[in-house]
Amino acid sequence: MGGFVRLLNPLVRAAGAGEGAKERVSRDLLPIGIALAAGILFIGIGGQVLPKILKTWMGVADPPDVLLTNALLLNIAILLFGWRRYSALTRELLVCSQAEIEARMLAESDPLTGIRNRRSLLPAVNALLAERCVGHGDVALLLVDLDNFKAINDRCGHKVGDSVLIEAAARIARVIPKDTLLARIGGDEFACALTCDRITRTGLEALANDIVGSVAQPIDAGNFRLDVTASVGIATARQPREAWPDAELLAHWADVAMYHAKRSGRDRYVWFEERMEAELCFRNALENGLRKGISSGEFVPCYLQHIDTQSGELVGFEMLAQWESPEFGIVSPELFIPLAEDLGVISELSEGLIRQALQDAKEWEEHLTLSVNISPIQLRDPWLAQKLLMLLQESGFPPHRFEIEITESCLHENVAVVRSVIASLKNQGVKISLDDFGTGYSSLAQLRALEFDRLKIDRSFVGELADGKASSELVSAIVALGRGLGLPIVVEGIENAATLSAIKKFGEVKGQGYHYGRPEDAEATLHRLLLKAAESGIAAEPAEEVPAKRSVGKSG
Repeated sequence: MGGFVRLLNPLVRAAGAGEGAKERVSRDLLPIGIALAAGILFIGIGGQVLPKILKTWMGVADPPDVLLTNALLLNIAILLFGWRRYSALTRELLVCSQAEIEARMLAESDPLTGIRNRRSLLPAVNALLAERCVGHGDVALLLVDLDNFKAINDRCGHKVGDSVLIEAAARIARVIPKDTLLARIGGDEFACALTCDRITRTGLEALANDIVGSVAQPIDAGNFRLDVTASVGIATARQPREAWPDAELLAHWADVAMYHAKRSGRDRYVWFEERMEAELCFRNALENGLRKGISSGEFVPCYLQHIDTQSGELVGFEMLAQWESPEFGIVSPELFIPLAEDLGVISELSEGLIRQALQDAKEWEEHLTLSVNISPIQLRDPWLAQKLLMLLQESGFPPHRFEIEITESCLHENVAVVRSVIASLKNQGVKISLDDFGTGYSSLAQLRALEFDRLKIDRSFVGELADGKASSELVSAIVALGRGLGLPIVVEGIENAATLSAIKKFGEVKGQGYHYGRPEDAEATLHRLLLKAAESGIAAEPAEEVPAKRSVGKSG
């Protein structure tokens, strides 16, 4: 009986195995059944035939019946066949079981780092939450995201990126408590879930600091030594006025907090707060509105005057973007420009506005220039110069009247690309201005090597000029520097007559600001120019502001 049970063991194991094993058992069930029947017959026939065969060999009895002898031989053959299939089935089941174990491990763990994945983390967190929902226990989830990881992949390759992920996972594992659940839940995102019955808020903050600090240590990967930072969002299950969450909701809270950590400057941790949910919903709505607004033409160019501060003559305009949203109303550029950069649509937005501005500027007097601001994101595009020159060609606007403004921060991101873009544009007659000068870290070597056509002094240095404070010396030094390099100066932020009077002391400079009027749309700008032409000979300082259909809140 015991042998029969052992014989059936593979079939019993297969019944609880996967579909593949069950299919093999159903396929082999008939031959194994025949072998079992042959075994029973062997016992019955062998008890009669084998003794006779032995006696025949000993010469003391007649041979057994031929049919019974043949039946015995057939049973033996069937038994051998059945045993062979039984052994093969046992081996197949063993291989299948091992494969299923490996498949389960692959399904529940991250193949790159060896830690859990999102699929296995969520049920484990739900189990922790179920244990702690009764009583005074709590569960904390820390979401860790590597900052600017895509740039590492793009610059160094995916092999180096994989090495960074492996090292980051190992460093996080070394600083978290032993019973913490650690998982990689996205490309560069890790999650740490732990019960915090005996860990205070201060303790969780210390743990988050340890994670941020350990990741921030330089990582050697391939031929690169990389400085990587991490942003951490912290959320606990017991939130005021919130129902007990499941794992998905807890992970969402931590993700919202992590997003705020990134917006706050990265390389830090942030606790989840209820207000963050509303802010994130507003941002998502704004993102959707921005994408829709680009395609539906809700963004329009407006123009801020450039004035010669000595003569009061109008010399050109700077184009500023305005978003007139049917859902949100007039949206400040300080809000939607960074958002467009984050979403990767700044180039599409900017090129559409420049295309329209070039058409508008063709209606102006021939001596007036048009300047446009270029985002640092756009300057990463090696084809930027070709795109701008194509827009000029399409519009027929003279390149010598067109000017682009770039900020000092652009000079430190990719100097080679910036130099190439500037050289290509200047070869076609386009002017280049260095915007917000004095707020960055430009060197004299960069100013000479990149051959700018003018410097724009940031408005932060201008506001206190009328009071005779220390800013006057800074502006004087920048003006002297510009003259020494042969670069004309434009001063931003001239808001009143007192500031203009202070600016005039520095000699021949150009200026812009609300003193000369707010930014105006194309229709109001053209109306202003027609009025000025009709007034032949009347000074334009300060110009009377013409009512505009649209205006933006940014001052020059």
